Amino acid sequence: MAVVPLRLAESVPDQVRGGTIAVGNFDGVHLGHAALIAAARNEAGSKQVVAVTFDPHPLVLLAPERYQPPLTTIAARAQHLHEIGADHVAVLQTTRELLALSPEEFFDRIVRSNLQASGMVEGFNFRFGHDRAGSNETLKSLCKGAKMRFREVAAFERDGRPVSSSLVRNALNEGSVRAAATLLNRHYHLSGRVVSGAKRGRTIGFPTANLEGIETLVPAEGVYVVISKTESGRYAGAANIGPNPTFGEQTRKIEVHLLDFAGDLYGTTMSVEFVERLRGTTKFSGVDALKEQLQKDIAHVRRLAVL
Repeated sequence: MAVVPLRLAESVPDQVRGGTIAVGNFDGVHLGHAALIAAARNEAGSKQVVAVTFDPHPLVLLAPERYQPPLTTIAARAQHLHEIGADHVAVLQTTRELLALSPEEFFDRIVRSNLQASGMVEGFNFRFGHDRAGSNETLKSLCKGAKMRFREVAAFERDGRPVSSSLVRNALNEGSVRAAATLLNRHYHLSGRVVSGAKRGRTIGFPTANLEGIETLVPAEGVYVVISKTESGRYAGAANIGPNPTFGEQTRKIEVHLLDFAGDLYGTTMSVEFVERLRGTTKFSGVDALKEQLQKDIAHVRRLAVL
């Protein structure tokens, strides 16, 4: 798989040209995206499938006040796109010049000239070009004129609702990580750098790794069953997102207690997969009550976290 930058003024390697392409943000790479890439694979036949995504998200330039943390980093997005069937991922650099292109200009410069696509597959609600003026009807006409194949893919629904990045985001904002996993077909995960914390956990027998530098959406506050990937392997764990009111701390933090782990993680990167939400943030009467609850949490982790 190749992950290649795609810019207006630069050409791309020959290996990503001539295939069937699908353009979109692909944030989260959920079941709806999987259906789209599967349709592109079917249309491509013996040719390659190229997923075209954007970096940064257009809202960063157009309406930064509306921008929300993404569900995936570009690297993770490319990996997931490859896992669901894309041969290559082209990362289109989002600039004001790009966003000013009319639908016809976008098609001519990106789709035809740069990628030299042989076909396109897009979702039912695809829009493109300046002010999102282009629709699938526009694209159908442009592809016909260029003697290219075009296919529109219907909404992929779960429980009567189209699966979308917004639906995944809403589930995570509610702490419903199991529902999010159903929409993603995998556990939601994030990555961060392990930094030094108050070190209070180790004094009560539950040392934690404190994560910072997280670039993606953090689920709602609460305690979760997680599976963490470190440089030394995968470990079941319990993650607390939020403040620590028992000790009078109100800063929102992400702390992960790894089961059956001994070692130093400071300065390393840890990936955390969210399996289940156990409970909300609670202020306990004291350390003993907190330790009793933590023991119960860990019993749930051992039962639910399958490595």
